[in-house]
Amino acid sequence: MQIWGTRRTVMISNQILQNTIDGLKNITRTDLCVMDVEGKVLAATFQDTDKYKESVQKFVGSPADSQVEGGSQFFKVFDEHQLEYILLACGDSEDVFMMGKIATFQIQNLLVAYKERFDKDNFIKNLLLDNFLLVDIYNRAKKLHIDIEERRVVFIVETNRDKDGNELEKIRGLFGGKSKDFVTAVDEKNIIVVKELNDNEEYEDLAKTAEVIINLFRQDADNHVHISYGTIVKELKEVSRSYKEARMALDVGRIFFEDKDVIAYSQLGIGRLIYQLPIPLCKMFIKEIFKENALESFDEEMITTINKFFENSLNVSETSRQLYIHRNTLVYRLDKLQKSTGLDLRVFEDAITFRIALMVVKYMKYMETLDY
Repeated sequence: MQIWGTRRTVMISNQILQNTIDGLKNITRTDLCVMDVEGKVLAATFQDTDKYKESVQKFVGSPADSQVEGGSQFFKVFDEHQLEYILLACGDSEDVFMMGKIATFQIQNLLVAYKERFDKDNFIKNLLLDNFLLVDIYNRAKKLHIDIEERRVVFIVETNRDKDGNELEKIRGLFGGKSKDFVTAVDEKNIIVVKELNDNEEYEDLAKTAEVIINLFRQDADNHVHISYGTIVKELKEVSRSYKEARMALDVGRIFFEDKDVIAYSQLGIGRLIYQLPIPLCKMFIKEIFKENALESFDEEMITTINKFFENSLNVSETSRQLYIHRNTLVYRLDKLQKSTGLDLRVFEDAITFRIALMVVKYMKYMETLDY
């Protein structure tokens, strides 16, 4: 389903409106209030705002763009000829009228700026989700002044909170000074960064960028983030591929690299192949390798031995040293494993088969935890 709508309703956050009128009051010494078309207060520099609700509702229905009532000035703020806000300026003097006009102009400029970001944001979302034909990509990119042939990469930042937190704004603040980078969200947990790269930026630089993002949240103990990124692409039309790669890296990372906060698509190895296997095929493979539930019979000691043996590239001496056991004890455990599975981990081909089988089992267990 395409996100792009027919009319673009752009809502400025109440906090931005509050910051704007607070700044204007500091300069002009004029109290201001912003209401929606139903008279609900969105931002104000004074407390007693309820008394204006009825007057605002009457003003909304009138043909006037501004009027004075009850010692205050009322102004209409439009977005492409559609009424969006009512601005109230306290006082009925000529100076207050001018301050009100300036505040109205400022909010209308904010609407224009947010609309441009909204347009680009929606374009990037639809681009990531493959909602455009190739000709649409070129046409819309041209209208939005987005370069087509630039090196880019997609990062996904997964948080353990929903979008009500300030994670999105934090990351926008990090990349905000670079107008050619895009920060958006396509679901509740994941923040997407489409980063434009210089000609000399390579994958080592991407790892450093990911670390900068991690550090941004490191002081927040309640919000642990994971970051993934795809491969570098050279054209705008390929950005969706980098996004899909980053998504896969995030999913595969949960299964096979759970101890890593940052995972790149290029680091997935055989994990990305296993991730794409159908479950029935996995079950068939495991049944052939581990007959009669041999895998369930492995105790913690055996699992630790197997993992350490793989970590040390099948080196018996080094593995026994790190496990603080005699070499013969390790040989005994490997012989025991061979007897129960028919696989000798000291033989390279058997070791590969066993290693893949363990990864397949891990993948199957992960898939069982998902809700369908």
